[in-house]
Amino acid sequence: MRVRVVGAGVVGLTCALRLAQDGHRVDVVAAGTGEQTTSSVAAALWYPYRAHPRARVTGWSATTYRVLCGLADDPATGVRLRRGRELFRRPTAEPWWRAAVPALDRVRGDRLPPGYVDGYELTVPVVDMARHLPWLRDRSVRAGVEIRPGRVPALADTFTDGVHAVVNCTGLDARELTGDTSLTPVRGQVVVVSQVGLDEWLLDQTDPGHLRYVVPRTDTVLLGGTAEEGDEDRHPRPETAEAIVARCTALVPALGAARVLAHRVGLRPARPSVRLETERTAPGPVVHCYGHGGAGVTLSYGCAAEVAELVAALD
Repeated sequence: MRVRVVGAGVVGLTCALRLAQDGHRVDVVAAGTGEQTTSSVAAALWYPYRAHPRARVTGWSATTYRVLCGLADDPATGVRLRRGRELFRRPTAEPWWRAAVPALDRVRGDRLPPGYVDGYELTVPVVDMARHLPWLRDRSVRAGVEIRPGRVPALADTFTDGVHAVVNCTGLDARELTGDTSLTPVRGQVVVVSQVGLDEWLLDQTDPGHLRYVVPRTDTVLLGGTAEEGDEDRHPRPETAEAIVARCTALVPALGAARVLAHRVGLRPARPSVRLETERTAPGPVVHCYGHGGAGVTLSYGCAAEVAELVAALD
């Protein structure tokens, strides 16, 4: 089939690659690519954050976990496996997504920083999106995918050049393209600092609006963050950046020696549930794949596999 993917974030590119690998003729049309996408701002720590429903998210996350682990042996992919801990200030149960990972260990007592009483430790993929997005784009092109810039005013307009089906991976832009008022932007601001010898990630969600996460990469460390519902300001706020650095440094004192390298803001496309389904429209079938919240990277390869199944069912 001739399939057109709209959107070139991590979800759009993984869908395009998977469809091309299945033998379809695929092109991608996107208003923004690379650093212009929300995916480029992501901490990209494998973690099912603000995505629903739980059962389907766990399945998609498990698939992505396996794929990313398989990519970690190649430095060009930007994927590395890192041990890390989520910390809690009160006793907690195992995470609802426990079935998605092969191993998870409880952390208690003197293995916790002061002020924390519970936690768990696990190894997960951490993806440097500055490397992974270009790698994913190049791999898609080698598989025969054509990627071109372009803003789509309406999904119906994409059924040109003999296109049989469209895959809608437009994230927050799906509000306008589909009239989906359930989509909500969740503003995330992060700070990129120099690497100071850290190799373990840490996460504390005690305050859902003022998160603490420290995600080491090869040459940098990403510090976060915020989760501001309904806020669409894409400009970094100096006072927010200062608060992020202060929170993370209190958790990891070694960050006091880090140099601030960059400030980034992204708008997570939150929705009551990820929309992954086929819609029959007058011009042709549209497979929707959007609303991944703060888990686009975590769900990407799993959702791409299901998109491929839906497209195959159109034959």
